[in-house]
Amino acid sequence: MSEPRWLTDDEQRVWRSYAQASSLLHAHLEGQLQHESGMPHTYYEVLVALSEADGRRLRMSELASVRGSSRSRLSHAVARLEAKGWVQRESCPTDKRGSWAVLTDSGFAALEEAAPGHVEAVRETLFDQLSAEQVRQLGEISEAILAGLRPKCQAVREAEEAAEFAAPVVELPKSG
Repeated sequence: MSEPRWLTDDEQRVWRSYAQASSLLHAHLEGQLQHESGMPHTYYEVLVALSEADGRRLRMSELASVRGSSRSRLSHAVARLEAKGWVQRESCPTDKRGSWAVLTDSGFAALEEAAPGHVEAVRETLFDQLSAEQVRQLGEISEAILAGLRPKCQAVREAEEAAEFAAPVVELPKSG
């Protein structure tokens, strides 16, 4: 086994600053959405993805891909959104195993109500802190990080989904 490539002092400082900023930003935005709109950030992102899709609908597999989520996690979130009346699932007529997630009018209204406060929180906590040049740089840096992570994350998601479908069904003994 080779020696670890330890971080330099500068890299360690940048890493810790980045990790703390990312964590605090995520927590702040999560709290803002929960407090003002009563929804987790994950649900907000699903509603946004559906609102931007043609006909406000996406195949569940496509929605999972767009969201960077496993199908089982997405299915759980969509079930909660269905219970609120914000999303509905429809069977896919050409693929019996597939289904569509469709944003309802009620879901679109919830998104329209949540969006202004969320956008203002993003603006105040992120963009108002940066110069135009820093925003451009942050975009480039974020894209570089994503380009490195996407293949690794996709492989993990595929392995998780393969394990979910391969897991045996265990029946519990009936009490008698």
